Amino acid sequence: MTADKGSRYLLQVQKTVGRAINRYGLIAAGDRVAVGVSGGKDSIVLLESLAVRRRWIPIHYDIHAVHIHVKGVTAGLDQDYYRKFCGDLDITFHHRSIEIDLNRDPGKTVCFVCAWHRRKELFSAIKELRCRRLALGHHMDDALETLFLNMAFNGSISSIPPKLSMFGGEFDIIRPLILLKEKEVERYARIREFPIDKTRCPYGDTTRRADMKRLIGELAKMNRKAKNNIFRSMSNIHTEYLPPD
Repeated sequence: MTADKGSRYLLQVQKTVGRAINRYGLIAAGDRVAVGVSGGKDSIVLLESLAVRRRWIPIHYDIHAVHIHVKGVTAGLDQDYYRKFCGDLDITFHHRSIEIDLNRDPGKTVCFVCAWHRRKELFSAIKELRCRRLALGHHMDDALETLFLNMAFNGSISSIPPKLSMFGGEFDIIRPLILLKEKEVERYARIREFPIDKTRCPYGDTTRRADMKRLIGELAKMNRKAKNNIFRSMSNIHTEYLPPD
């Protein structure tokens, strides 16, 4: 890929992020936006896209990158790299470490306990930082997989929305990558040669989500527009053609 072609692709992805922000009203002038940083491709692409967007528009918003490290469970983040990366983009970087007792509640999976504590610490951090938005790196594939999981295992049509108000409006969870497919995010990260943490959690169990990913992949083979159409269907529900409660 030529440098010019790569630059055009990066711009295309950044514009798609901007379109999602505008369509769903994700960020407003003067907002303080916290971005949950995991060390994976999604969060670093999100960070850069949000920072670059500020150069094009007449409004300003502050960006705070927040990483929660769970000692003994999650891989350590390259703090030096992220501090420089964020500094170059005028983003404030925050790193927190927590310890959790994985055996305290044997009735729950390790993944559930770890995720719950990380999310709790993240919520605490954004409250201290006085952020009104928490941006997470979920993309369209995440939304589709969640939709299929809920349909198949919970008997409900629900997914992860682009914007979700939390705790009576204390802050909003936003997902600016929601109009991007996973392969588009991966390509962006590859062009930028981002150092992606590929370490798998030793407690990870993503079998059901992996099954949904394969199922959606098969549908995409049958119709290249399948992912976009399934995503659009969540906002195009004809209740008169569905069974009553």
